Amino acid sequence: MKAVQFRRFGGPEVLETIEQPTPQPGPGEVLVRVRAAGVNYFETLMRRNLYASTPELPMVPGVEVAGEIEAVGEGVDATLRGARVAVPMFAVGRPSGGYAEYLAVDAASVVPLPDGLPFEHAVALLVPGLTALHVVRRSSPRGRTVLVTAAAGGVGSLLLQLARRAGAERVIAVAGGAEKLEAARGLGADLGADYRESGWAARVREAAGGHGADIVYDTVGGAVTRACLDILAPAGELVFAALGRYELTVTELEGMLFRNQSLKGFALLLLLTPQSLRTDLAELFALAAAGALTVTIGGRYRLDQAGEAHRVVEERRSTGKVVLMP
Repeated sequence: MKAVQFRRFGGPEVLETIEQPTPQPGPGEVLVRVRAAGVNYFETLMRRNLYASTPELPMVPGVEVAGEIEAVGEGVDATLRGARVAVPMFAVGRPSGGYAEYLAVDAASVVPLPDGLPFEHAVALLVPGLTALHVVRRSSPRGRTVLVTAAAGGVGSLLLQLARRAGAERVIAVAGGAEKLEAARGLGADLGADYRESGWAARVREAAGGHGADIVYDTVGGAVTRACLDILAPAGELVFAALGRYELTVTELEGMLFRNQSLKGFALLLLLTPQSLRTDLAELFALAAAGALTVTIGGRYRLDQAGEAHRVVEERRSTGKVVLMP
């Protein structure tokens, strides 16, 4: 089978398409024919050795897969052959291996897909969907003004919709460029701001009536976070979901304390249990299949185009989720 790996750290060019033996399902396992694999920003950091932990090389990246069960191992119900499933590898102890044509995994780790839900949409609801769902749960938006950074991205595009469904009174979208802001408005945002423009934070606060945002859901970090502090209302909450890109200073944190503001961290894996994982994904899949949650795909690439897919994600050129389709 074909797979994509990197043997050294560096730019997208270090990704290479290789041939390797197709895995065989062992006892209790299923063989999944991969139809879509998600590409995540943190995988571009791993490729550059900028992530929180250094991966062992060579590495086949990928922690989100959707496809069909092609074969089953000993002890697995044979009627599962042909079933459409998603595999949230990141949550079941498989931190790599998704950029491939086939994947052998524990049968208990697969999640059924509703009929009619495209494989790439299912993949977009794994890391991004679960992140968006749990970020909203960290601070309820009901009756409040919320701000979503990277609002047209894989997480942000779902987050602003889920915040609206959870009762947000007003949703402010922050993104890079007019096209992305238009996409965010189409998904339910009331206001939008281009973070690449000078003075954007002041304009957002003015457009919000001077009060600012009661909650900032931040998945970007860096300078964007600092700018969002100028928009955060007194007693507001900053939910920070950009691990590895935290740059707030002690002075800025002290300023938050003087304004009765709070900072909440966010790490997805610590919030997941085997049962909640299946329940939450079933909820997201059902919403998307019913058309109640719009999934935006920012690009579909072949395995041998993985380098280009990484460039698009790394440079934040995509609107929605980028996927590989072996």
